[in-house]
Amino acid sequence: MAFNIPRRLAESCRKTPKRMAWLAQLPSLIADLQKRWSLTIGSPFDGEDGSCAWVAAATLPDRTSAVLKLGMPHMEGEEEIAGLRFWNGNPTVRLFEADNRLGAMLLERCEPGTTLRSLSEAEQDPIVARLLNRLWRPPGSGHRFRTLSALTAYWSEETLASADRWTDPGLVQEGLELFKELLRTSPKEVLLATDLHAGNVLQARREPWLVIDPKPFVGDPAFDATQHLFNCEARLRSNPDEFIRRFGDLLGVDAERIRSWMFARCAAEPRDDWEDTRLTALARILAP
Repeated sequence: MAFNIPRRLAESCRKTPKRMAWLAQLPSLIADLQKRWSLTIGSPFDGEDGSCAWVAAATLPDRTSAVLKLGMPHMEGEEEIAGLRFWNGNPTVRLFEADNRLGAMLLERCEPGTTLRSLSEAEQDPIVARLLNRLWRPPGSGHRFRTLSALTAYWSEETLASADRWTDPGLVQEGLELFKELLRTSPKEVLLATDLHAGNVLQARREPWLVIDPKPFVGDPAFDATQHLFNCEARLRSNPDEFIRRFGDLLGVDAERIRSWMFARCAAEPRDDWEDTRLTALARILAP
């Protein structure tokens, strides 16, 4: 059986030789997992968020509906399996089977699977806030999750490697320094999802909404507020003070720390096109 490769996933894989090598092996990996886990596999999903993994509906021998996911090699998603085991379905999708070496997961299928984007952004806010508060737990002594400093160090290294393309060096340097300051002053350390937004929240039967695609790191809860806010860009640009304060209140998190993380990300997070001024303009709006 031939397995299609979604366009956005193929585009992401073209960025590095390691990903291209993974993509070349992907059909044989899928076939191996199909046999090993006795799956009937459908066509892959090809939504707007499907750029980092091959994901398809699957059916187990007992007719249980599931989802097969193989993650593309990328730093942010390396510990998704460990995170799903940690949260154990509360409030994420459940993990039925996994192969850490392959980055392969057999997951609970959310049905009907409608994304939280089906609701207005104002309705999304309290749902995302409740889910984040359920996710934020101390990882426990002896945990092996990476800290948020590992993520910001990775971003900073990529950004510094592009220094000759910065359009506003002073702004970028301010963002890089703020990454360090925010890490140093973090009020508490919990396990973060780091990529929770309405596209990664699905309607389900077991619970009204479940989280998919967590990218766990241990760190400041204020960081975890940023992705939802960035995904509501029109509201963010029109009235950032009110929007950030309202969402911070829903989370019980200091709005100024949320704003600072958002500024640092806009100013210093790596990007493909430093000539695109949208993030720079947003950084100026969000400047503390």
